[in-house]
Amino acid sequence: MLLGATLGTNNLTAAGQFYDQVLAEIGMLRTMTIEGEIGYGSNGESCFWVLLPFNGEPATYGNGTQITFQASTNAQVNMFYKAVLSAGGKDEGSPGFRYRENYYGAYCRDLDGNKLHIMHES
Repeated sequence: MLLGATLGTNNLTAAGQFYDQVLAEIGMLRTMTIEGEIGYGSNGESCFWVLLPFNGEPATYGNGTQITFQASTNAQVNMFYKAVLSAGGKDEGSPGFRYRENYYGAYCRDLDGNKLHIMHES
């Protein structure tokens, strides 16, 4: 069972501002802030973290790596995607239907180049 996912950042303050804005669109809030990391989730439970790499080396994104977030509606997919772009993230695939009937999603990158996918399936 997967408990959570983590992405590295080179600027924790900027990443925190980015994810505070973006994740609020799908009802996720900052659940913890400790030295070098910020946790997000709901009901006080963290399931996603952004952090400075523990080894002190620069954070890098992985080729073929992405974090997928689930939206409650197609409109929420659109709002998440727009929030990413508004907060300085980059487009990787605008919102739309793909893969199979009723699968609606978008792709984008955060400030460190990490790939994010937001989806809703009705």
